[in-house]
Amino acid sequence: MQRIPLCMNTSRLGFFNRSILTRSNALISPYRHVEALSPPQLFKLYGQLSKSRLTLLVVLTAMSGVALSPLHATVPTLLSTAVGTALCSASANTLNQLQEIPFDAQMARTRMRPLVRRAITPLHAAGFAVATGISGPLMLWTMVNPTTALLGAANIVLYSGVYTWMKRKTIYNTWVGSIVGALPPLMGWTACGGQLFPSSSYPIHLFLPSFIWQFPHFNGLSHLVRASYAQAGYRMLAVLSPRKNSLVALRHAVLLVPICSVLIPLSGLTTWTFALTSLVPNMICTQAAWQFWRIGGEKEARLVFRHSLWYLPVVMALMMLHKQGVDWVQWLGIWDDDQSELGISNCNFVSLTDTNINASERYSERDRRDRSSALPAQDEKESRI
Repeated sequence: MQRIPLCMNTSRLGFFNRSILTRSNALISPYRHVEALSPPQLFKLYGQLSKSRLTLLVVLTAMSGVALSPLHATVPTLLSTAVGTALCSASANTLNQLQEIPFDAQMARTRMRPLVRRAITPLHAAGFAVATGISGPLMLWTMVNPTTALLGAANIVLYSGVYTWMKRKTIYNTWVGSIVGALPPLMGWTACGGQLFPSSSYPIHLFLPSFIWQFPHFNGLSHLVRASYAQAGYRMLAVLSPRKNSLVALRHAVLLVPICSVLIPLSGLTTWTFALTSLVPNMICTQAAWQFWRIGGEKEARLVFRHSLWYLPVVMALMMLHKQGVDWVQWLGIWDDDQSELGISNCNFVSLTDTNINASERYSERDRRDRSSALPAQDEKESRI
């Protein structure tokens, strides 16, 4: 077989030898020729880098903070909060994927991510992460307020920096990840002008449900994919101690009961009716977590994870439904203000009619008295004549 030096002039080779050399280089090259991405394809890749479903959940929890705030927010503030929060979440998720390309390639759940399958270059993804990471906090700073912008920037740093690094170092990465998941409701709260530090509007009742919910949610998921986590080298409680992993999920599911039934109504954010209505989802999730701890199988872990998907939206919706000082019957238009005004005017008309009737009766009685007093005087006059 003919050996071809790397510095050899290939123009002296025949057509057949040049084609073999070109084909060999193509086989060993780490790059491949791809067509230019169309706008729909690019938009789809950006959505995958942003983890669009997770970003949507982040935006919805931020909007729940706006809805639960006793302070009013304008429409521009509401839209700016939603868009700015989405940009911050997109940046954090993209930076996370950039750092975990070799580890995502080892797990079946993540091996089809765009960076792993080389659908987009790391440089392109980094540019997208920087663009969204700057524009998100900047929009929140200029259109909302600095506090919300700082929370958005903290979310990016905690998720893409601290949490991503801790996943391969310690099992306490879940605690940092739970803080990240609990920040969006606070962003919605501060967007309306609410305070973070202890005051009459201290938002601990918004932070705790989202923070505690993360443990049943993630512990159920990590139990299902613990083999992949172990293969990729992630230090997860589900890998090191599955029994303790299920116990932590149960403990935090139980903690949600007094938080929803005592702390939140006691804070004045909701009425005490929320303490009763929230018992239904809490009992369902606690029962699933109990079975997960008692049996510890994948079926029970999957049930805990599935319940966690609907739990947080339902509880947030119940909090908004039972928000203190909100009459949803009147807000939904079931009792119209025009009808109430019409009822008031009808009452006024009735009372005015009654007044007129009483007045006419008094006037008639006075006329009868005048006539009766005038009759004797007229008889006396006729007798004189």
